[in-house]
Order: sequence, then C-alpha cells, then structure tokens
Amino acid sequence: MKDPVIQQLTAEKAMTVQQGCQWLGVSRSGLYAARRRTRQPQALCCTRVRLRHLFDATGQCYGSCRLRKDLAAESIEIGRHRVRSPMKELQIKPIWKPKFVHTTDSHHNLPIYEKVLDRQFEQAEANRA
Repeated sequence: MKDPVIQQLTAEKAMTVQQGCQWLGVSRSGLYAARRRTRQPQALCCTRVRLRHLFDATGQCYGSCRLRKDLAAESIEIGRHRVRSPMKELQIKPIWKPKFVHTTDSHHNLPIYEKVLDRQFEQAEANRA
C-alpha cells in the first residue's frame, strides 16, 4: 500500500527510499521484503461454489482438513485456513455422527440363563430350539 507512494516519490527525485520510509513510518527492509513477496490470489467465487458442492456431496460431515484435500485432488491448491474462512461465511459446519454407546449392562444381579441348544446346531424344525 505504501510502496507505490515511495516509488512515486523516488521516481520524482523528491526524496530517497530511506527518507520515504521514515516519512511513512515503515522500515526499509520491510519495504523490500514486501516487494519480493508474491501476491497470493484471492479465493475465487468458483472455489466457494465448489466448496459448498463438496460439502453437500460428502453428507455434510467433512471439515476443513478433508475439504482441503478434496479441493487439492481437483487441482485447487488452497490452504486449510483459507478453506475455513469461506466455511464460516457460508455457515458451513460439519455434522458429527454420534458416538456408539454400549447399552448392554453386564454388571447386573440377574441370573444368567442356561444354554438351551447345548451346541446342537441341527434343528428338526425352523425357528425352534
């Protein structure tokens, strides 16, 4: 943001880079580092549409990690945190499956029934023990 101002001032020979940095309150090394950095492309609208489609296609149970992997499989390279932001904006939250609960109470005081079959697996009639 401040780099174009400094470039214009130095091109007009109004001041040096060091003076421009002091005037705007930025360090010279920070200015040069910002020039070297490449601009990251903004998340496109089609990425959000694709994200929503993948989320619905997976039964609304995939979080940001799995969705990022699916997008990478479709050659859309985007970081996990860049997936989380559109998820918040689109109000996408994964629905977790409930944990399996064991309902058998094996610590009861009831008697244990005796074995009726006595390991005789050949029956005379169907549905008769």
